[in-house]
Amino acid sequence: MEFTVEQIAQMLNGEIKGDKSLKVTQLSKIEEGKEGSVSFLANLKYEQFLYTTNSTAVIVDKTFEPKKDYSSTLILVENAYSAFTILLQEYQKIVADHKKGIEQPSFIAETSDIGEGIYLGAFSYIGEGCSIGKNVKIHQNVTISDHVSIGDCSVIYPGVKIYKNTFIGENCVIHANAVIGSDGFGFAPQADGSYKTIPQLGNVVIEDNVSIGANTTIDCATMGSTTIRKGVKIDNLVQIAHNVEIGQNTVIAAQSGISGSTKIGENCMIAGQVGIVGHITVPNKTIITAQSGVSKSFKKEGMILGGSPASENKEYLRSQVYIKQLNKLDERLSTLENKFQE
Repeated sequence: MEFTVEQIAQMLNGEIKGDKSLKVTQLSKIEEGKEGSVSFLANLKYEQFLYTTNSTAVIVDKTFEPKKDYSSTLILVENAYSAFTILLQEYQKIVADHKKGIEQPSFIAETSDIGEGIYLGAFSYIGEGCSIGKNVKIHQNVTISDHVSIGDCSVIYPGVKIYKNTFIGENCVIHANAVIGSDGFGFAPQADGSYKTIPQLGNVVIEDNVSIGANTTIDCATMGSTTIRKGVKIDNLVQIAHNVEIGQNTVIAAQSGISGSTKIGENCMIAGQVGIVGHITVPNKTIITAQSGVSKSFKKEGMILGGSPASENKEYLRSQVYIKQLNKLDERLSTLENKFQE
């Protein structure tokens, strides 16, 4: 890749402060910038590196005011983080894997419909009655069971297992070893202490532009569908149980688990290691901080929840202050008891 600073600025709808004719050939972190690279500064915690970086160009917010001299050409944009994301996406298109064709050995059932431009890696399997869209990339050792639908331009990375009747929309990305559509955890206790398996007869529906991380599992519904709405981003090692619904543009970080039949709203942010019980509702724009345990429904949109059991984050942080003082309070109480006995 080789672009001039002017070309990058045009791509990002930015303004240039410096030499627009300079050329860049790579992307880099601002603290590791070299001549010929373009970096960005969005978090002012890294501002110090602007004055020492060797990056040819640095993308910054229009509102940013440097405090010292610098040597890089600046590209001024509305939002540096978003602008650099656009640049990364364009770079990804250049270096993307453009593989096409069907490697052998692999298997495609005769009853399945395969779109143009598909790539199917070796040792992959496509079952009966599947519909695979145009320009889909299915990497090595992927298993796609019967009657699965995958929309155009989706990417399925090595080792993914997709159970029968799963629907996957367009432009989705499913990373290595994810399992989509395995049985929900349904067992009915019996009088003799044993458990009888409850058949899981539903499926998983994943809408357009969803990203699913490595080793994540999404269970099929008992009846109906487990549903992941448009634009959802799910990290690695996340468990989503049967009949869960995740609202559009919600993001879920690693090692979180959502129990059965819970409904998560739109534009929520769920941090790492969060546990959410079943059969509750989390409203739109909720933020759940790391390692929280959500044990009940909430109604108010836009809340920040923390702790276990989760409550409004301000209340949780206030309680933590009291907990840290318990040892001192215990000592004071013991002293008062001794004086009273005397």
